[in-house]
Amino acid sequence: MNERAMILVVDDDQSIADLLRDFLENDCFQVLTANDAQQAWAVFQQNTVHCVILDIMMPGENGFDFCRRVRAESHVPILFLSARSDDSDKIRGLTLGGDDYIVKTASPGEIVARVKAVLRRVGTPQSSKVLNYGRITLNKTTREVYVENAYVSLTPKEYELLVLFMEHPKQVFTYDQLLAKFWDGIGDKHTIRVHLSRLREKIEHDSDQPKYLTNVWGIGYRFEGG
Repeated sequence: MNERAMILVVDDDQSIADLLRDFLENDCFQVLTANDAQQAWAVFQQNTVHCVILDIMMPGENGFDFCRRVRAESHVPILFLSARSDDSDKIRGLTLGGDDYIVKTASPGEIVARVKAVLRRVGTPQSSKVLNYGRITLNKTTREVYVENAYVSLTPKEYELLVLFMEHPKQVFTYDQLLAKFWDGIGDKHTIRVHLSRLREKIEHDSDQPKYLTNVWGIGYRFEGG
């Protein structure tokens, strides 16, 4: 199921990191470990990571700060791992872009199950240079998009938006995430709606009843590919 997905475990307690690595590898995942945020960032930058298990309380930069750094350039799933069950920490972690929050009293088996669940939910980012879903084909090498074999001219912003959605089918992207990634946090929901409306007109058979780029009401959008 995981197609050898790469999991990054970040925890300053080496015994916990080693235990999780053993359980994840036993389930055929690839695993990288780091003991602090600085080391984790270097590992993250140098490898294709599909999911991060992230401790909150670490020396130096904490897990919340590291999450912010990752979210500035990636939508990889992040599962917070904390010794605290306090609701405020959980709310803060999810608000910052975390996909799940796990208390350390959970068994390693449960943590592996939660990793599998989030990967099923968001899908593993594709590495292919050609993305093909239904009537849409996108070639990342030539930056060309075809709909039912007919070339479609997209603006640079429309193209980058479509790449993001097609590389992460079923994953919900919030308005805040899209604004941060494509507009440096400047703008509002209307800005996103206008761009996605124009993109829909070019790739959908009926832009009023979209099959691919769908709204998640009050939250954002997702690509119904796969």
